[in-house]
Amino acid sequence: VEVIADKKGEDVLLLDIRDVSILADYFVIGSATSERQAKAIIEGIKQETKQTFDVRPLHVEGESAAGWILVDYGGVVVHLFAPEVRAYYALERLWRDGRIVVRML
Repeated sequence: VEVIADKKGEDVLLLDIRDVSILADYFVIGSATSERQAKAIIEGIKQETKQTFDVRPLHVEGESAAGWILVDYGGVVVHLFAPEVRAYYALERLWRDGRIVVRML
């Protein structure tokens, strides 16, 4: 959440989905307004988790050009979207039974 906010990502959400899904414990959802910004945010997340927790992603899917990048850390999955792609897939609505832990607009 902090890395996305620090790199000027928009509408950052930490969603606790432990009670509604077996996929992960938390989703971090954010938006990037450009391909360059999306790449910088994802690299920042990977660096921060490596330095702070000595953890690397299990899997990374998608590309900034496609408008959706997913970084899977097992219990935490990061979804970074272009705003129009985020509106289309509406993960917040899909996982509305999850509990919002943090929201930074």
